Amino acid sequence: MTVNELPLVSFFKRMVDPFIMLGSLYLILLVQEERFDGHYLVLMIIVFFVATYVYEQIDLYRTLRSGRLLAYARDIFIGWAIVVAVLLIIGRATGLEYRYSKIALLTWFGIAPIALLLSHLAAHWIAVRRSQGGELRTALIIGANEPGFKISESISSNPYLYIEVHGFFDDRNQIRQPASLSSPHLGTLAEVVPYVRQHNIKMLFISLPISAQPRILNLLEDLQDTTASIYFVPDIYTFDLMQARLDHVGGVPVVGICETPFIGINGVIKRASDIVLALVIQILLLPVLMVISIGVRLSSPGPIIFKQRRYGLNGEEIIVYKFRSMAVCEDGGMIVQAQRNDVRVTKFGAFLRRSSLDELPQFFNVLQGRMSIVGPRPHAVAHNELYRKLIKGYMLRHKVKPGITGWAQVNGLRGETDTLEKMQSRIEFDLDYLRNWSLPLDLWIIVRTVREVLRRNNAY
Repeated sequence: MTVNELPLVSFFKRMVDPFIMLGSLYLILLVQEERFDGHYLVLMIIVFFVATYVYEQIDLYRTLRSGRLLAYARDIFIGWAIVVAVLLIIGRATGLEYRYSKIALLTWFGIAPIALLLSHLAAHWIAVRRSQGGELRTALIIGANEPGFKISESISSNPYLYIEVHGFFDDRNQIRQPASLSSPHLGTLAEVVPYVRQHNIKMLFISLPISAQPRILNLLEDLQDTTASIYFVPDIYTFDLMQARLDHVGGVPVVGICETPFIGINGVIKRASDIVLALVIQILLLPVLMVISIGVRLSSPGPIIFKQRRYGLNGEEIIVYKFRSMAVCEDGGMIVQAQRNDVRVTKFGAFLRRSSLDELPQFFNVLQGRMSIVGPRPHAVAHNELYRKLIKGYMLRHKVKPGITGWAQVNGLRGETDTLEKMQSRIEFDLDYLRNWSLPLDLWIIVRTVREVLRRNNAY
């Protein structure tokens, strides 16, 4: 997904388009009572690859993002005409054209582009309604110069970007900006981070010249204590990157240097896998959950479920569920981590902690959308406020949803982190996970988690 695209648009681009093109053919065959055989399967495979390539070359989504709906419709039909022409050439060259129903194909050639157009217009309408409901992405521009002004003009002239620029930050006293720009000068670079925190800014575009590299480096270091996505203009950078990607905003090139891996189709895959796995696990473990609930109730006075405030996606507070394993429920400004032979831990709670069964209620957090099965483990709010001041890049782990298990936990950093060095090592693994995420990596972490739990190491 580019800076311009919302997840809904990217989802249609990668998943729904092939389904519409191929699904419409299958429905036509059903209506016309044509037999679906291997030849039609081959046709679908060819269409998938040809159409994907053609529409990527045309970049028809660019015209929709700029609001040119007529040009967008034109691009859909031109692209489909190219696909049909390629299919006819292949059919004639291979002799396969005689294997298909001409009526079915002609009907499909006419219906498919209309279905594509209507589906994207529907997605576009939904995205507009969502943006009108307050889901505009807030942004700042760091550097009141020509690249910064061009970014601002591009955003203001493209309402379908769903970005709202609050203004500019620059150390210069005299800000010479075009009279057409309505975005104000908000302050100096030293005031950027407080403003980002206070107004929950989602995006920053840094357009400072390369001669300002020391100031940029200082600003990037300070911004690591926020969850804002950062884009650097122009495309020259020498920084430690996270999910870096070349991008553009209204045709202006930018480089994303600090972004979440779960955008576009990756976000859809991540969420879908979370829902499926969480539902299956909860159903299979329902008897276990009931037995544990009875055991917690009998072990000591207090609630069965322990609720604790944690930091979730974008550093926002969430409520995380666990089976209560202690005789107390601490959730204040000072929290002492559980240690070996901790007197606060009940006997039954010690068993739950060693086996990690106390974490099972967090699958409900996954279904709620607050957590993921795999991701950086959520820390108590008190611990976050402590370590974000001591460890560089600590808050970057909150660019994704916290997980029930994570890359750090399967690499020996599960349980108590009684030294700053241990916590630093955990954060390094968390950030490494963000840089290298893939679905196979998630599945591998789950497999290793099961193995680690069976060993019952490091949990008190």
